[in-house]
Amino acid sequence: MLPPLADLLGSARVVSLPMHTRFRGVDTREALLFEGPEGWAEFSPFVEYDDAEAATWLTAAIDFAWNEQPAPLRDRIGVNATVPAIDAARVADVLARFAGCRTAKVKVAEPGQTLADDVARVRAVREAMGPEGRIRVDANGFWNVDEAEHAVHALTEFDLEYVEQPCATVPELAELRARVKYMGIPVAADESVRKSSDPLAVARAKAADLLVIKAQPLGGITHALQIITAAGLPVVVSSALDTAIGLSQGAALAAALPSLDYDCGLGTSSLFLDDVADLRPVDGSIPAARVTPDAAALTRLAAADDRRDWWLERLTRCYAVLDAR
Repeated sequence: MLPPLADLLGSARVVSLPMHTRFRGVDTREALLFEGPEGWAEFSPFVEYDDAEAATWLTAAIDFAWNEQPAPLRDRIGVNATVPAIDAARVADVLARFAGCRTAKVKVAEPGQTLADDVARVRAVREAMGPEGRIRVDANGFWNVDEAEHAVHALTEFDLEYVEQPCATVPELAELRARVKYMGIPVAADESVRKSSDPLAVARAKAADLLVIKAQPLGGITHALQIITAAGLPVVVSSALDTAIGLSQGAALAAALPSLDYDCGLGTSSLFLDDVADLRPVDGSIPAARVTPDAAALTRLAAADDRRDWWLERLTRCYAVLDAR
């Protein structure tokens, strides 16, 4: 049952977080936060998403704020560093902001860049982390199968942990996985799970070795756990460039998993110059506990009036979508 819309609007705060480096095409990350009986939650679908897709994110936020969550099985979550599609010369500075992280996810296949740029960036990460560091790359589906196969060959010398969403479609992932299997580099699926009308299709097609799971786009922790159980594959819990509030929801999901074999993509607070609470990694991990935003930070990071109004209107529209279902 949905809580009254007035209860969401009554505590709603819209924030705009400045970033160290442009990431996913943005220099600031906007989010709407609200408080329910269980604590604070985040509603932050990317601005280009339509109301139908964004409404699923609202389901996740309401669930986290109003409902008791699964019991945690661990109190800290190991996390990875995230390296945007930057010049190789800047890699060491970015990694320095992820205290103690021994895994790095490196963005590759950035539009307007070349494979040579990717190789140089990944090489710089390997040099900075040494032979014991773990490196995974994320192409966000921007390669076709031939490009992806070529890229995996070019990057294999850096001992990749896995390659995330190298191609856009499930059939492409399946073909690539077959082509590179002899190299021992696993294929992970992200967008093929969180943006699919059938998040289990990639598992049924045997198109991935593991899944990248995000709580907000999948409608909340309980639904994400159902998908994980049905898929029967190892998972990495990640974020969608969330504030500390959204990251705490991801940490709660990771804490509830029976097994957690990979560092999670929940250290991304370090990509921000400022956040509503301090959830930057310490010794390569973050706590699996609810987060309350700092009152001064909510004021300091408050979005401009026009952007606040835009988010409140979006919340209202998405609530109507849920109310009609």
